[in-house]
Amino acid sequence: MLAFAAAALFVIAFIIHVTETSTEVIFSPMSLMLVGLACLAVHSAGVGSGWSSRGSGRRR
Repeated sequence: MLAFAAAALFVIAFIIHVTETSTEVIFSPMSLMLVGLACLAVHSAGVGSGWSSRGSGRRR
């Protein structure tokens, strides 16, 4: 789920960069890319992936 959010942030940053839209400092393409990278890092760490390390769907 976080990977989808990161992809959306990258698309928004790309559109802002390509159209050269002047935005506030908080919504600059660089800040959106950094937030997207943070989302990917958290996703790679396993947070929000929907899988639990215990049990993993098996019942005994």
